[in-house]
Amino acid sequence: MGRPKAALLVGGEQLAARTARLLVEAADPVIEIGPGYTNLVRVQEASPGEGPLAAIAAGWAALTGPGAVAPSAALVVATDLPQLTAGLLRLLASSTEPGCVIPLDEAGRPQLLCARYPAGTLARAADLVARGRRAVLALIDGQEVSRLAPVVWQAAAGRADALADVDTPADLACLGGSSRT
Repeated sequence: MGRPKAALLVGGEQLAARTARLLVEAADPVIEIGPGYTNLVRVQEASPGEGPLAAIAAGWAALTGPGAVAPSAALVVATDLPQLTAGLLRLLASSTEPGCVIPLDEAGRPQLLCARYPAGTLARAADLVARGRRAVLALIDGQEVSRLAPVVWQAAAGRADALADVDTPADLACLGGSSRT
């Protein structure tokens, strides 16, 4: 993309600010992992740029640090989902499934960075990173996973494209977005 996705503008709103706004409607507490694009409490990974698994480990450490009451589960949401809705996030947050709850996009791919993970799964992230693992897929290896088909989550989301992500300038252009801040 040539710049951090969090700083991209879609519909006149920075993606990081939009994601933060939606998360605040669906979850508490909400923290930002990274350099700080929003007014949320933020934490930085020990080694920035090591990927989303390292970010998940940093976020879980922040949520479970000294004096904290560890949540039973948490949402993990990337900031590059410009069509994401609070309805989808509320659906994930309210799930009573005991394992990971991962929506499938229109092509049937699991969206690991817009999902609900139980505490036990998130607690594995730091160990996986320490062992050199980088892919979020490693987090769910051997874990109980409920995959939500689009027919399940689209009604709550209010739109079929809620999981469309922005990975290229062409993706951004299709949404009428801008890389200008």
